Amino acid sequence: MDILSAATMLFLIMDPLGNLPIVLSILKHLDPKRRRKVLIRELLFALAILMLFLFAGKSIMGFLHVQPETLSISGGIILFIIAIKLIFPSAGSITGLGAGEEPFIVPMAIPMIAGPSVLAALLLLSTQYSDQLFDLSIAVLLAWGATFFILMFNGFFFKILGERGLKAIERLMGLLLVMISTQMFLDGVKSYMSH
Repeated sequence: MDILSAATMLFLIMDPLGNLPIVLSILKHLDPKRRRKVLIRELLFALAILMLFLFAGKSIMGFLHVQPETLSISGGIILFIIAIKLIFPSAGSITGLGAGEEPFIVPMAIPMIAGPSVLAALLLLSTQYSDQLFDLSIAVLLAWGATFFILMFNGFFFKILGERGLKAIERLMGLLLVMISTQMFLDGVKSYMSH
């Protein structure tokens, strides 16, 4: 998998535009200067977790005795479910934070940015392309960088796109993710059948 397609897939799963309204609601009670500091801290935590899963992926899979095909099939199913949720969002998102509480790792770094689906995708990529970890780390940095940019300038994107625009883009991302997840599932099945 080339750097750009891996980065695109990771970016779609991270879904920063879909997370914008949630990020705004979590940070709205904080002072604007503090808001930026908290956002940068959470994004850096997320990056550290993503890199850990990328480089320790093969060891984790070996320890759990999970075959790459299993991961490909289950990763495809998880991504498909997430894609369906992007296309047909359910009302109200529970952040699990008390009123006026500042986020620390949860819920922003995990699961909003470095969510289970992104971590599963990284495990899959690191086992399938174990000889291309440097390229994959660039892909992670690109996806994370785009997410960082969108979340840091959240007010700007929210003003330009508005609530409806964000929803439309999120649904489009969901459609793209459906195709990626189906391909991942089919690749896993094909690989399993050829054994």
